[in-house]
Amino acid sequence: MARLLFVHAMTPLHVGTGHAVGAVDLPLAREKTTGFPYVPGSSLKGVLREVARLKGNGFPRQKLFGPERDNASDHAGALLVSDAQLLLLPVRSLVGTFAWVTSPFLLRRLARDAREAGVGEVPMLDMNGVEQAKVAKEQAIVTADRVVFEDLDFKAETDNKVKTLAEWLGKYLFTGPGASDWQAMLLKRLCVIHDDAFAFFSLHGTEIVTRIAIDPDKKTVKKGALWTEENLPTETVMVSLVEGQSIAAPEHKVEINAEEALDQLKALLEHPVQIGGDATTGRGRCRLALAGGPR
Repeated sequence: MARLLFVHAMTPLHVGTGHAVGAVDLPLAREKTTGFPYVPGSSLKGVLREVARLKGNGFPRQKLFGPERDNASDHAGALLVSDAQLLLLPVRSLVGTFAWVTSPFLLRRLARDAREAGVGEVPMLDMNGVEQAKVAKEQAIVTADRVVFEDLDFKAETDNKVKTLAEWLGKYLFTGPGASDWQAMLLKRLCVIHDDAFAFFSLHGTEIVTRIAIDPDKKTVKKGALWTEENLPTETVMVSLVEGQSIAAPEHKVEINAEEALDQLKALLEHPVQIGGDATTGRGRCRLALAGGPR
């Protein structure tokens, strides 16, 4: 039994590898084959475990995530959390401020997980060329039949499937007060581009910020304390697959079924959580949303 877990970045998000061999000192963690940024499932699971800890001893934290490290061999946790893969990347637009950009490859990966989570078929689109961009008729990002993102421009083409896709994503991504406004915004700003063009933005459309540390006595930059850091921009959307499994370990008084475990997970998603580094500087604040049901 599985659910989709959407991760919506409300501030810049940095989940890195802790080292670098290139120009950026602290780059994002990236997939080896695609080069796309991702959030490791271990990081997501650790965040959820910490939120569960804050719920207090009455919450079945160890049932969901397993015992603490000293007793880790007692039994497994009931929740399996996969890596959060990139789905929608916000890119600066000449008109409309920004667009949520995705590609056919990302949609096919989403469709594969969506079938596992029982949320129906994801609307699919095919691109005829790398210079093409598909938008909904209700779009707000086209000027003179072109969409202009950063330094690149694409020939805009309206496609009803983009509207269907925006409506499909919107109902899962945005819920609660103000959801209709966000859903309308997604419809106007969603854009599907060729996989090759998206790969360019995944490499060059992230935020690179320069950080320093101040010597508290001299009030100047500490020697050697100047570094660059890569962040996913605010409004990035990623998606993970969370699976529930039934566990029964009577000797440790542990018993929970898969459906109950996933229902308990919902209680952890009521408020935004902090993912990745730089919490004290306001980065990593994310909203999580669960989607799916019995197959």
